[in-house]
Amino acid sequence: MCCCCCECGCYECYDACCDRCCCGCVSYDTRETIFYCAVCLLLVAAVVLLAVLLAAYGFIRHVSITVESASLTRFNLSSPSEATALAYNLSLTLAVRNKNWAMSIKNTKDLEAGYSFDGQRFERVKLAGEGEKHPAGKTRVYHLDSSSDNAYAALGNAGVAEFKKENATGVFEVEVAVTGEVRYQAHYTKCKLAATCPLKLQLAPPGTPAVVFQKVKCKLAAADKNC
Repeated sequence: MCCCCCECGCYECYDACCDRCCCGCVSYDTRETIFYCAVCLLLVAAVVLLAVLLAAYGFIRHVSITVESASLTRFNLSSPSEATALAYNLSLTLAVRNKNWAMSIKNTKDLEAGYSFDGQRFERVKLAGEGEKHPAGKTRVYHLDSSSDNAYAALGNAGVAEFKKENATGVFEVEVAVTGEVRYQAHYTKCKLAATCPLKLQLAPPGTPAVVFQKVKCKLAAADKNC
């Protein structure tokens, strides 16, 4: 029985009573329309939420790595006849940016930077330890200062010849390689991280004018499957 229509003396079915008395009751068709509209709105909201979650966690955007600044104040063979060691002073600033706006990154291995001359590594520096996290959308900056009087580097005769060639110009080609392994939030796959940063460094001994350095964008290696 329709409570608002019973005053009209109508005790027929709900819709007929309400329609006949023209009272403020909501008809069955109207209520059905409202119900289906509510269901549609819920479905749209669910689809939008799913799309947002998919965009946030379904697709990985790999980090970007740049060398913001670098200076070389010493770069010599440890001795004129030495083909296996370098004496150097090298400073640089590395920036690693997590381009994902929702996913953080966790190191599953140490993040390291290695320095090489003529294909031969002469230094390795730890940037971040295993288990450290890189928040979403953030940039981590690492200031590195390395030096040695006798850093091992298996240059050989060819490497010594290349050193003498570059030493004559005062510009040395040093490659920085960033390596590590990470896991992205909401993903179970461990992804290798590898990037190379080729640098051309003007030797600037202490007391000489500072050399302007142009920022270098490092090249990422191809990602593994599912990364």
